[in-house]
Amino acid sequence: MESFFFNITDTRYKVTALYEEGSDRVNRVDISNGIVFLESRMHQVGYRFDLSNPDRMVMIAMVNQGKLEIDDRIGGNLFCVEEGQTVIFVSSRQKMQVRFKAAPHTEIFMLFIADFFLKRYLGGNPNEPIDLLYTKLQDEVSLEEVSTLPIDALSLYIVDKLLNVREDDRMQSMRAEHRVAEFMIHRLSLLDIAREGVSEEERRLAAHAKEILLAECIDPPTIEVLAHRCATNASKLKKVFKKVYQSTLYGYVQKLRLEEANMLLRKEHLSIGEIARRVGYRHQGHFSKLFFETYGVYPRELVRGSM
Repeated sequence: MESFFFNITDTRYKVTALYEEGSDRVNRVDISNGIVFLESRMHQVGYRFDLSNPDRMVMIAMVNQGKLEIDDRIGGNLFCVEEGQTVIFVSSRQKMQVRFKAAPHTEIFMLFIADFFLKRYLGGNPNEPIDLLYTKLQDEVSLEEVSTLPIDALSLYIVDKLLNVREDDRMQSMRAEHRVAEFMIHRLSLLDIAREGVSEEERRLAAHAKEILLAECIDPPTIEVLAHRCATNASKLKKVFKKVYQSTLYGYVQKLRLEEANMLLRKEHLSIGEIARRVGYRHQGHFSKLFFETYGVYPRELVRGSM
């Protein structure tokens, strides 16, 4: 069984056309011997390929338009990634068929990262996303869905930069690998990881508070009111929430607001000011400053576009 990776015989960034008919295409891009991505743009046609491979890998599938199916023939499961979703999978070995379903417009990005690439960045902390994924890969799992979240404007922005690395760019492979790292950092930072050393009572209390904040992050209750609704006191709630989610209550609300703004930036008809107000910020300048501090890019740079 051949490896899915190790398709580069030298140090060059390598693009392989898997399908090309008029403006329809599916490209495979080998950035290094540990990072591969597929990018498709098609109209009214589908594409499928079989993947039989012994490598342990993380797969991130982002469907901007259309629909993706992965038929896991070891585990006997069918996974579907719908339009507007980003799904993170782990797989220790593969015997599967990947199908880009025919649709009026299909735009799909799939990133494959080998476990030996992840190993470079292990932090020795089981609560770190990279360590969590690497640990999962050491088990014999044919295909496991780790996270399903909506596509956001920042993800589209980073992928667009990755897809527009030019063949004549100096240090092409390094530039592309840098973009992949940006994308991984952003997507993995959205994972909600259960912390060790947390009691079931603490987990339930923090989860209850989180559920309320998720529903009311634009106009959240005061800490005192939130604590009352969770049947505890403010001091205990702050302490437990920080222990479980590694964030203050205020910091978590701000994170939720900025994530919502990141989603709203995909909508063409909303201005930056309108988005700021929708997520609870009265001043556009303050909102833009917080967004930049969180994501390293200003909201005005994230225009809604295609991959």
